[in-house]
Amino acid sequence: MPLGGIRNIRGALTRARLGGMLNTAELLDIASTLYGGGRLKTFIAGITESEPLPLLDELLGQVVRLRGLEEAINRAIDENGMVMDSASPALSQVRSQIRGAERRVRDRLEQMIRNSSTQKMLQDPIITIRNDRFVIPVKQEYRHSFGGIVHDQSASGATLFIEPGSVVTINNELREMKMKEEREIEKILMALTASVAEEVDTLMHNVECLAEADFIFAKAAYADDIKASEPAINDEGYIRIKKGRHPLIPAHTVVPIDVELGKHYTTIVITGPNTGGKTVSLKTIGLLSLMAMSGMQVPADEGTELTLFEGIYADIGDEQSIEQSLSTFSSHMTNISHILKHINHRSLVMFDELGAGTDPQEGAALAMAIIDYVHQQGARVVATTHYSELKAYAYDRPGVINASVEFDEETLRPTYRLLVGIPGRSNAFSIAARLGLPEQVLSQARSMASKEETTLDTMIASLEENQRRAEAERREAEHILKEAETDKRKLETELAELEDKREQLYQQAEEEARRAVDKARKEADTIISELRRLAQEERAGIKEHKLIEAQKRLEEANPKLRRKKTKTARVPVNQQPLAVGDEVRVLSLNQKGEIVDKVNDKEFQVQIGILKMNVKADDLEKLKAAKPQPTRHVTKFQSTRDPVRMELDIRGNNVEDAIILIDKYLDEALIGGLQKVSIIHGKGTGALGLGVQKYLKKHRLVKSLRYGGQGEGGIGATVVELK
Repeated sequence: MPLGGIRNIRGALTRARLGGMLNTAELLDIASTLYGGGRLKTFIAGITESEPLPLLDELLGQVVRLRGLEEAINRAIDENGMVMDSASPALSQVRSQIRGAERRVRDRLEQMIRNSSTQKMLQDPIITIRNDRFVIPVKQEYRHSFGGIVHDQSASGATLFIEPGSVVTINNELREMKMKEEREIEKILMALTASVAEEVDTLMHNVECLAEADFIFAKAAYADDIKASEPAINDEGYIRIKKGRHPLIPAHTVVPIDVELGKHYTTIVITGPNTGGKTVSLKTIGLLSLMAMSGMQVPADEGTELTLFEGIYADIGDEQSIEQSLSTFSSHMTNISHILKHINHRSLVMFDELGAGTDPQEGAALAMAIIDYVHQQGARVVATTHYSELKAYAYDRPGVINASVEFDEETLRPTYRLLVGIPGRSNAFSIAARLGLPEQVLSQARSMASKEETTLDTMIASLEENQRRAEAERREAEHILKEAETDKRKLETELAELEDKREQLYQQAEEEARRAVDKARKEADTIISELRRLAQEERAGIKEHKLIEAQKRLEEANPKLRRKKTKTARVPVNQQPLAVGDEVRVLSLNQKGEIVDKVNDKEFQVQIGILKMNVKADDLEKLKAAKPQPTRHVTKFQSTRDPVRMELDIRGNNVEDAIILIDKYLDEALIGGLQKVSIIHGKGTGALGLGVQKYLKKHRLVKSLRYGGQGEGGIGATVVELK
């Protein structure tokens, strides 16, 4: 999107509204923003002709170009922020006077430094400026011999910068003229500021619209960067996330999750080991919901569906505070109390480690009571916990389902996959055994564990195994289905191509038959006409041999469709006679070339472009026989070079591509005898023009360069004088 040139000009507009004078940089930013806004508006209008974008079209349709203000600023101020002579007749006149006075001062000082009696007093025969006055460097020892006003001295004190008395009057006049110039510039800037002040409301509205468009494009660019997709939005509190990815985890490491909430169940209780991904899964659900409600696309696969909540509430992390005397448990309860006062049936609530920080039995009971209360309010709930009591709770409550994060016992590492419908199980014994805890200790621990807990773990392990097997079979079935769909599409495409080809053949045959019948009909009409003529000429009747001849002509006029000869198969390459000059294809390289020499019966030298190589005969396919060479010929040379244009348009190219075009063009211009050419690079952001000028300053063919004047393209073109 062409956002170049658009600036945040709110501060400058506020100052203009209050009556302050804007400087040249602020005025240029306003003109640049007007130009950038108009360009963006035109760009979107061009797209909407073929692809409707009603929201963007309506937004940017409110942007007002204000060409008069933009042109007034550009006429008065150049791209370097300098007020130009053409800004006003008075400024042009005073600057002309300044230049004349400067010439007089320089001429007077030039005469002095060329004087042999004066030269011995000077440290260097140069003219310089100190305190905006022209001075010359005089040696310290000649201070009293050389009259004038001292304005500065060197760091060592050996050189004094003196304004000779003969130029004091002119320097004074010059100073007065420069003060007059400053007053005139201030007058011009105040006039431009007043013009801006008249349009402050319009300009402010332009900036707001452009900022909104910039925000929209930023969201689009971010969606493209994270490979996001547009979710379906419902108003029923239903969430279905397919391959959802946490937007802040790098794409090459994130493990996507599949989750559904709000239709068959409204509460999910996630259990599993520490660092297994419970909190990340919870945050992914919340972040994707917030992104969708903010008008952003979400990092999930197509088919993802999200809903609109009135509020999303979260109790995540530990907010301990010495100052407020809050423990881990107290901080959680304070936050949860606030949440319970504000939720309703259109809320999404997320609890991380619900009930943690207190006695396990009391914490589990409190967690179940909190989930029950939120569930009864109709809110959507996602909670993570370590309490095993909540696993059974999810089975006993309608609308509540267990989930867990998968743990690989072989590697003792989490896989970060979310398994909905299966509670997490304790992996403490497995991890302890892998880490080398004595078997005696483990056996005693197992015997002390409750029988119900052991049975539950066994059941969960069986569920996990069945889940993995079902998941593997599902993926295999999806793979087979995709292959079948691909084959089906391929066959449908081939069938459509065959139908098109058959239709073409039918049409071609019908056309040939029609032409043949028309020809036969015309011939028959001719024959019948001749028979009638013969009958009239030979009143006694037509002779037998003439009737036989006419019948033969009628039979020949009978249309016969010619069967197209099928193409004969290509003679094998190794059996084709090859000779020098033949055009061939090198099969291994799939490149065309020409035989330039015969090495032996089985090998030839082939030229491919500027490359010559020896190629076996069986690797060559003859495309065209060598043309017979005439014994005598005359070669004529004729110039086909077109006249070189006086300008080169490089707009739309980047700097690197533009330099290549410019280099070639300057060579042609030199050969064509041109002394001066123009490079048209446009204004835009100015980057292309600056890059081109930087390159041209070092070019071997360039004598001098400048921006174009009036009628030469202004700052959108560079005029180059060639050596």
